[in-house]
Amino acid sequence: MKRLILRLLLIVLLLGLAWVIRYAWVSFPIISGYNAKQMCTCVYVSGSDPKDIDSSDLGELPLSIATNKVNYEDLSVTSTVWGTASKKAIYRKGTGCTLINDMSEKQLRLQSFVIPAAIVQNTDSIAWPSGDKIVDTFPFAINKNKLQAAVDNAFKEHYPGKKQRTRVVIILYDGQLILEKYAPGFNKDTKMYGWSMAKSFTAALIGTLVQNGKLTVDEPAPVPEWNDPNDSRHAITIKNLLQQTSGLDFKEDYTKASDVTNMLYKEDDMAAYTASHSLAHKPGTIFNYSSGNSNILSRIIRQTIGEKDYATFPFKELFYRIGMYHTLFEPDASGTYVGSSYINATARDYARFGLLYYNDGVWNGERILPVGWVKETQLAPQANPYKNYGYQLWLNGFDEKHPSQKAFPDVPDGMFYCDGYAYENIYIIPSKKLVVRLELTLDKSFDENAFLKSILDSIQY
Repeated sequence: MKRLILRLLLIVLLLGLAWVIRYAWVSFPIISGYNAKQMCTCVYVSGSDPKDIDSSDLGELPLSIATNKVNYEDLSVTSTVWGTASKKAIYRKGTGCTLINDMSEKQLRLQSFVIPAAIVQNTDSIAWPSGDKIVDTFPFAINKNKLQAAVDNAFKEHYPGKKQRTRVVIILYDGQLILEKYAPGFNKDTKMYGWSMAKSFTAALIGTLVQNGKLTVDEPAPVPEWNDPNDSRHAITIKNLLQQTSGLDFKEDYTKASDVTNMLYKEDDMAAYTASHSLAHKPGTIFNYSSGNSNILSRIIRQTIGEKDYATFPFKELFYRIGMYHTLFEPDASGTYVGSSYINATARDYARFGLLYYNDGVWNGERILPVGWVKETQLAPQANPYKNYGYQLWLNGFDEKHPSQKAFPDVPDGMFYCDGYAYENIYIIPSKKLVVRLELTLDKSFDENAFLKSILDSIQY
């Protein structure tokens, strides 16, 4: 009996050891990759102190088990997990940070990105929204005290043991910037991660190509891996990619090693990695939120524009045209902008993007997005039972946990919004003339519906 018990204990011990080894083998490179990329961008793009990032953005398990080393001489960050799974991200001026994967550091550093200089160097003397000169007048339709109280409340820590840590709130009413507040250490010049808000920018860039007659959303997506008409993936359209109904077998799970974490932290060509996936469903029949779809869209932009003009394209065709002079996309190691996740901008620049959609894709009388594009953006595909997603922007559809209820029951149905990891959001509420920019950290205790309701309650009509 004792021998049997010992054997069972040995088997359990060996199985546990095998699990730990497998977890380390699969997950440690993702943890160190996330740390290296995040620390690199926060330090070299946002200008943050590494100690602050270690204690805030990277301060929770399992991210906190990594050790991050910032090298200011070669503008890099190297991260390891207990001395293993080393990952390095390098910073290049104008393009931000890129994680080294599947190629040498020398090869990556030899890549050339020519980013156009901002059209306007000093925006403080130019009136909002093209510049940063803000008028002192306040709209009569808004109760200023109630609005200020609502914004102030978003910065309070309401729950002991939780860390809401709101970083910025900006309120636009009828296009006018009427209120903004920043947490200590942040200001109007701080570039902030957008994470999945990048998807919305990618969709807008696709829209500019549609506007110029270079793409059509209802035709098969021009993806080299699917060129063969006999390939079942050949039927995937650009619209399917925009609406997250491509049918590709892609798992979006950030709690463990999955397609999305492998793509972001282990692959040099994220679009190629995703395009290699097989179909799980017929295109257009199932909604499956996938960062991989967004990166395929980003590579389609690159292939459509061509190598010569690709690096400058987002700046010339979108950012600089709407006054976003403090924005950058970061590329993967293959040179394609990570259209799913890696955008950085000031809070005001993010608000400008929301204003573009609020104004139906028109900026200062110039049409940036096609006629009907914003309307199409607000239409959920038939395949989405929750009716909560359009062209890479979210809609006020039904709550996925409570399908009979609206996701935001106290907010007009017509609201649509860019949504990034950790409440990095741009809410657009046309019926109330509002655009709201919100930035928080990782905590999930924040009540978005209550926050937006308190903003709406300040409107006096």
